[in-house]
Order: sequence, then C-alpha cells, then structure tokens
Amino acid sequence: MTSNAGFFNFSINKILHSGQSALDAARVRLLYYGLALSFFTSLLLFFEVLYKEHFIISIIIGSLTLISAILFKYLTYRPRYRVISHIILVVATLANIVNIYIAKQNADAVTVGVIILITLFSFNMLGQKAGFVYSALNIVPTLALLILQHNNSFLITLKPEKIDDATFIISLSSCLMLILFVYSHFYAAFNRAIYELSQTGTMRDQITADFEQAIEKANKSSEAKSEFLSTMSHEIRTPLNAVIGMTDLLMMGGPRPDQKENLEVLKFSAGNLLSIVNDVLDFNKIESGKLIFEKIRLNLHELMNNICGGLAITARQKGLNFTLNVDKALQDKALFGDPTRITQIVFNLVNNAIKFTTQGDILVKVKCIEDRHDRLTVNFKVKDSGIGIQQNRLDVIFEPFTQESVSTTRQYGGTGLGLAIVKRLLELQGIKINVNSTVNEGSEFSFNMEFPVATEKFIPASNKVVVEQQNEGNNFASLRVLIAEDNPVNVMLMKKLLSKWNITPFIAENGERAVEFVQYGNFDVILMDLQMPVMNGFDAAVEIRKMADPQKSNIPIIALTASALFDIKERVYNSGMNDYVSKPFKPTELFEKIQNLVNLAPDAKYPHIPVNQQ
Repeated sequence: MTSNAGFFNFSINKILHSGQSALDAARVRLLYYGLALSFFTSLLLFFEVLYKEHFIISIIIGSLTLISAILFKYLTYRPRYRVISHIILVVATLANIVNIYIAKQNADAVTVGVIILITLFSFNMLGQKAGFVYSALNIVPTLALLILQHNNSFLITLKPEKIDDATFIISLSSCLMLILFVYSHFYAAFNRAIYELSQTGTMRDQITADFEQAIEKANKSSEAKSEFLSTMSHEIRTPLNAVIGMTDLLMMGGPRPDQKENLEVLKFSAGNLLSIVNDVLDFNKIESGKLIFEKIRLNLHELMNNICGGLAITARQKGLNFTLNVDKALQDKALFGDPTRITQIVFNLVNNAIKFTTQGDILVKVKCIEDRHDRLTVNFKVKDSGIGIQQNRLDVIFEPFTQESVSTTRQYGGTGLGLAIVKRLLELQGIKINVNSTVNEGSEFSFNMEFPVATEKFIPASNKVVVEQQNEGNNFASLRVLIAEDNPVNVMLMKKLLSKWNITPFIAENGERAVEFVQYGNFDVILMDLQMPVMNGFDAAVEIRKMADPQKSNIPIIALTASALFDIKERVYNSGMNDYVSKPFKPTELFEKIQNLVNLAPDAKYPHIPVNQQ
C-alpha cells in the first residue's frame, strides 16, 4: 500500500510505486483493468440472463459482478494483488462448479473458456504451484461431470437452465475477451521484462567494465605511488647516505670534544630524517599487503636487550629511569619469529614512551604467560609516566598521520605513523594491542604474541666457540674492490671509507663500464649501485654472471641501493647478486658483508672505529 492510496482512491497511479518489479506492476495493472472489464461485462450479462429469467445463473453472475466491484475498490485502497487473486480464483472456481453441476448441468464452450481463463490467470498471477492447484480444481470436476454423463450416472433432481444463443454468445465473448486481455497484457509485460533484463545486462556489463577500469586505474595509481615513494626515497636517501657517511668518517678521525658534539647532533638529525622516511615507506609496504613475516630463530632476552640498549641511553640522557624486565624463563629459549618486525613494534612503542615522557619512569616488561612446551605465549608491556591520552582519543592515535592532538604534534613532532605501523603489524598477525592511559599520569601498551619453540636451547654468542682460521695475506688491504656508482658524492664517500681499511677501489661510472672492468681485470668483490645511466646494476650483474671465466662470473656482488621498492630484495637475488646493503648504510654492516663474502678470517676486527661508535 502506498501513502497516497486513500479509501476513496480510484487511480491506478497511486497504487503503483517505483519499488515494485516490472512483473508485480503488470499484475496490479491486470487486476485494475481486468476487474473493471469483468465488472462491466458481468453486469451486462447479469441483466441479460435476469431478463431471460435464468435465476440460478443470474445469482452466480450477479455475485461475480458484486465481488468484482468490491475487489476493485479493495485493490485501489490496498493493492495486495496476491490476496485479491486468490479470492478471484476461489470465487471463479466455485462459480464454475455450481454452473456446470447445478445451473446448466453440462460443460460447454463457455466452461472451457472459463477453465482456460482461470488457468492463464492463476499461473501468471500466483506462479506455477498455485496455477497448477487452481487449474486442477476446475479441470477435474469438469472431466468428472463429462465421465458421469457419458456413463449416464449423473443424476440431479433440479431442472437445468437452458440459455439461448444470445446469452451463450455474450458469455463466450466475455470469456474470450478476458482471455485475450490477460494473455496480451502478460505477453506485453513479459516482453517489457525481457527488454529491461537486457538493458540491465547491458548496464551490468558497462558497470563491470567501469569497475574493471577503476580497478586498473587504482592498481596503476598504487603502482605509481609505490614508484613515486621509491624514487623519492632514493632521492632522499642518496644525500642522507652522504650526510651520515661523512659524519661517520669524521667521527672515526678522533674529533675534538666540541666537534664530536656537533657531529653527534648532525648524525642524530640525519637519523631522525631517515626514520621519518622509513616510517612512510614501511607504512606503505604494510598497507599494500605485500609484507611477509619471517620465521627466524631468535632469543627474546637477547633481542630485547639489543632493541632497548640505545633507547635506554636516550631515556637516561633525558633524565628518565629506564627499566627492562625480561622473564628469566625466556633466557635460554630459542624461538621462531620475525625479529625485524618485533624490533619495529617494540622500538616504536618504547620510542613513543620516551618522546612523551618528560620525567619519571619507562618500564619495558616481557613475560611468559603460557608455556605449552612447543609454543610460548609472551606478554609485551611498555609503560610510561608521560602525558597520557584522553579516553575518547584512544582509537585516534592508531590512525596514520594522526597524534593525540594538534598541540601534541606541535610540541613533540613526529609523523604520527609509529603507532599506526605497530597496530597494522600486530593486526596482520591476528594480535590486538591494548591501551590503558590516564591524562598526566601515563600510558600502558600491551599485547600477547605466540612463538613456536625450537627443540634445542639457545646458546649466547659470547659462549660460542670461535674456530680460528689462519689465512695469511687475506686481509682488507689486499682486496681488489670495484665500485659501480654514478653519484660523485657517493664515490667520494666510498673512497674515504675504504681508505680507512687501506683499500684503493676502482670506480665504474655506470653498469656498462663495470662489465668492461670485470672483462679486463680481476676483482675480489663488486659494490654495485642499482640505479645508474647507460646500464643499471641489475643488468650489469646479469652480464657478469654470463661470463665464460668462472673466476669472473662468480665474483661476489653486493648491491648498494637507496631504493625502497617492495621487491628490491627479490630482484637483487634474481639478477645474481649475493647480498645488498640499503643506503644510508652503517660501515660495520658493509664491513661484515664483505668479510663474509670474500672469506676473510672470521675473527677480523672492524678497524679504525672508536669503541663507543661500534
């Protein structure tokens, strides 16, 4: 029922609405026009049979006329087409049975027409099941009458009424007219439905095409964003590499206390800038869904000490009490997990705690809460006595590029990505982070992480037996190093760094020159930049690996890259390179990788760096 259809409504427009299907609208129209037509034809027939004094037939037709009028009014007030259809079919069936068994006591062409009309109407209005039932209720009694008459078994004392030809013609015409109307109406409705279905299919195909195009654009946009971030990362990391590298070199040279203080400020600021770049790239990698968690052997006691070592110094420099409490039960446990991501999570939480605490304490607690022999559940907790967070802002702090308030951002700085990265990294592992905080009293972040346990116990590095390998003459001073690098600042930096190790490197300004150098010379290791003119580092590595001389084709190659593409590690290894170092790199990291690849003595010490800088 529509809101416009009142009791005195006679308009079809007020009982149709946009929410109806094309078929339901056709059914309502059929009832509206069909009942009107039925009323006028039955009214005409009623006067005709009444005039001819066919009283029983007059009663039947008169009842049908009255019922048609009532149902028409009901339809225009409450357009419940199914209820009305059932009433019409029940009345028509009863009228047909009374007509053939009592009034006429015979089945003629009009009876057949009525049965066809009921069948057509019931199937189209109510569906297959109802259509079959109503058709059977009319066909079976008619067939039963014909069989009884054939066997002379039909006996009824009431005298049948004989209708003349005029009445027969009017009755049959009315019946045929209604059949034609029902059939033509539904034929048109079905054609219209098929057309609308075709249009819907066309629209669906268009929507699908638009959707696929939108997905393609989104993918291209995502790829463009990744490429843009990679390019920007490369452009930012390249000068940062020079800044941090030169700072390291100056600090190696034994600067005066005042110079050392300035260099530490410079290195700290460059490190902050690098941290911001890394946060943006890490968040992009997480959001892209391309992050893969590793399962590497680790010891939480050792890992937590490594993570919190530098952070504890920062906290104490700020005048804060820093406490790291790791469960003794974890001290000799070898677990499997992703130390890089654990470091990222814990570092961000502890770094935040230090940043937002001006006085008081920082507590980092790691406790084994469940030991099932083959699996451990560990609770990580970071608690501070800092500025705290308002209760209605607890969810906001985990949104990217968002902090607790604008004033917080202005006062403490930062990108607002630290906690967003923490939450995403934990959610990807099915872990929920819990936060309890009180304004001006402090905050507590905690989460539970499950680890598979290795069968053997963990042996600290300090207790491992180091096998001495005497390899006379195989030291850094004798190394033949080829550097493929097009950036003059980076070339200067690498020369200065390697000179500290008594190495004089050969320089190739692009990948093509690097291949030529290898063809005509002998080298122990190649430091290969990836983004170079003429020929990039990937192609150069492929060409070197194709060389016929196994001594040349098997030269260790270390990629030096400032790129941040998600698949950079895979591309490095697929091109035949042995390892890679991300710019800006730590000199110790490069030293260790060269040492491992060129088979230097494993006890060789990293030279020329003061103890406090290792």
